[in-house]
Amino acid sequence: MILVEPDCIFCKIAGGQLDAEMVHEEEEVVAFKDINGQAPAHVLVIPRRHVPNLEAMADLPDAVAKRLFEVSSEVAKKLGIDEGGYAVRINNG
Repeated sequence: MILVEPDCIFCKIAGGQLDAEMVHEEEEVVAFKDINGQAPAHVLVIPRRHVPNLEAMADLPDAVAKRLFEVSSEVAKKLGIDEGGYAVRINNG
């Protein structure tokens, strides 16, 4: 698995090369507000490692894949939307 893809906007955000409004940062996972958010709390939660598509998720360590969902829940609590419900979506590609 490629750790960083130089032309990937998400790798650049995760690596601090592009600005984003971060709401969570840790060694393997980051969460930031979508620049063109479609909801008041539109947040992207991504691994720091480059994942080109959904099929490549199998190459992530299980702990990192699990952490993506844990961070989603933590961010919802941090933003105060956990009580009323929220959607978690996966985009492929």
